Amino acid sequence: QVQLVESGGGLVQAGGSLRLSCAASGRTFSNYAMGWFRQAPGKEREFVATISWSGGRTYYADSVKGRFTISRDNAKNTVYLQMNRLKPEDTAVYYCATGTGPRASTYYTQYDYWGQGTQVTVSS
Repeated sequence: QVQLVESGGGLVQAGGSLRLSCAASGRTFSNYAMGWFRQAPGKEREFVATISWSGGRTYYADSVKGRFTISRDNAKNTVYLQMNRLKPEDTAVYYCATGTGPRASTYYTQYDYWGQGTQVTVSS
């Protein structure tokens, strides 16, 4: 059974940083792309960042490009999201997800397992 467990969320002031982690188990982690999505209250879940199986390709939402960095450590079965220069509009529940294949994708339909989410709150 595939399990994804996110950690690292919290409350931070605008301009601050957080690093989210997502530990995966139950599947050969290095065979699959990974992604981060977020959902703010009253809004639909949206794509944030994705990384291919090897880490060689990454893609970001325009809203986070230049501020967030996705990375992975296949030896630790973990994907990370480094978030810098946080803004109040980054406030959301952040979810990691494992892709259905090795290629990075911005579409949530290309992900089949999801974590429980971790809350990120950015105060102004």
